[in-house]
Amino acid sequence: MALQARLVISGRVQGVGYRDWTISAARRLGLAGWVRNRTDGAVEALIVGDDKAVGEMIDACRRGPTMARVDNVDVEPVDLDVLPQGFTQQPTA
Repeated sequence: MALQARLVISGRVQGVGYRDWTISAARRLGLAGWVRNRTDGAVEALIVGDDKAVGEMIDACRRGPTMARVDNVDVEPVDLDVLPQGFTQQPTA
């Protein structure tokens, strides 16, 4: 069973390449899921994969790309019936 988590990353995380960076990091770790901007200025991500890779991704999201300033990462476990394939960018929500 894959570990599943929803992350809400706040700080200076829009307009700094955070989504592209997230996609690259997630794919490198073999994770599935998606990332999107939120209208409140945060970035939201759904990550699915093995425990170690999900943990590494959460740690990486706390740092973010060079131009970002991450103030907080809220992590919420989720339990999806249908798991995403690949890692994609979704429209702003």
